Amino acid sequence: MVPMEAGKATTSSSHIMLPPPIPHSMFSSRLPTDLEPNEFTTILQAQKAAGVRILDLTQSNPTEASFTYDFLQTGNIPGHIPGRYEPSAQGLPEARDAIRRYYQGNRHGSISAEDLFLTAGTSEAYGFLLKLLTEPGDEVLIPAPSYPLFDLLATLENVTPVRYALKLNEEGRWRIDFRSLELMISSLTRAIVVVNPNNPTGSYLTAEELVRLNELCRIHDLALIVDEVFLDYINPQDGQKPFSVITNRGALTFTLSGLSKILALPQAKLGWIHVEGPAALKEGAKARLEFIADTYLSVGSMVQQAAPALLTCQQEIQSQIMARTRANETALRSATTLPHLHREGGWYAILQLPDHITDEECCLELLERHSLIVHPGFFYDFAESNRIVVSLIVPPEEFSRGLALIQEYLESRG
Repeated sequence: MVPMEAGKATTSSSHIMLPPPIPHSMFSSRLPTDLEPNEFTTILQAQKAAGVRILDLTQSNPTEASFTYDFLQTGNIPGHIPGRYEPSAQGLPEARDAIRRYYQGNRHGSISAEDLFLTAGTSEAYGFLLKLLTEPGDEVLIPAPSYPLFDLLATLENVTPVRYALKLNEEGRWRIDFRSLELMISSLTRAIVVVNPNNPTGSYLTAEELVRLNELCRIHDLALIVDEVFLDYINPQDGQKPFSVITNRGALTFTLSGLSKILALPQAKLGWIHVEGPAALKEGAKARLEFIADTYLSVGSMVQQAAPALLTCQQEIQSQIMARTRANETALRSATTLPHLHREGGWYAILQLPDHITDEECCLELLERHSLIVHPGFFYDFAESNRIVVSLIVPPEEFSRGLALIQEYLESRG
């Protein structure tokens, strides 16, 4: 078949024509106008189409990382669709009470199940909060470096994401640059987003930082949105305990988490929002969140009914992940000459390239030469151009093979 050319028919008949292009005005300006794949994606797609085996050191899906999920096979977890539908805007009471027990049992804080709102994952939770707090054109402050999903979620709600900086302190730990944060606050700012621990820096919020955030929120009438999906994954070699904001009353505070990371079950699609803060603001937020949640009623009954049994299995999966991250981090130290930045928690590692190699060229050349995927630092908005990011949950054999290829590449570059 002759390749199709723009504006021409695919057969010899002059009566068969391609439809005219759809004007951009047909679609929302919240969506990208250019959906063409970038150079990296084009190379990757071509290699996959050719049957090339790809080695992915950015694996973020735990269900594809060779962990065992025996706890899902027990008879204690409900697996049927209930015959009766009893919708609840906040979520089934038994599911919310199980989440309350999770926080208490892990010593993250004592909360009330009445302050929880269940969602179909944390992405939806962000969507609910942006609907609650913002008007079109408003701004939310997001950390940099951090995960790029926030830009998309904000843009889809007609909200502008504005970055504030995280910086390495003298001890090699990532902390909020409050000078940067304060400079970014404007009359349009409605909320500050914090990720605790941050992805990919693995840095936990400190008590001192929370005090300063509360003060800024009070002065500027801002809400605090804290994403704690990686909270449990502390680096045991770091010597500190995870610090949750779940009981913070110094500002209107929304704490997000879910089963995607706590139980390494992204397919469960169960997340939540916990509301805390000054009494009047808290109650006003809860009343409005209930209205939003009742409009969607998006969380399935099956996963809500299964939540109490599932949450008793936390250690079965988390112990595997913690052992994997420790083993891979040990391999990282011995298998490559690249320095990697300190990790307080989470399951990612940040590697520092030699100054003469940029993250973009490194990622493209590793893919082209070795069919190896690593993330460039610019993907996470690192200020430096010589950072790459790898996942520590990759199966150990694959991780070691990938590190060897990185080292081979570095030696070839001199």
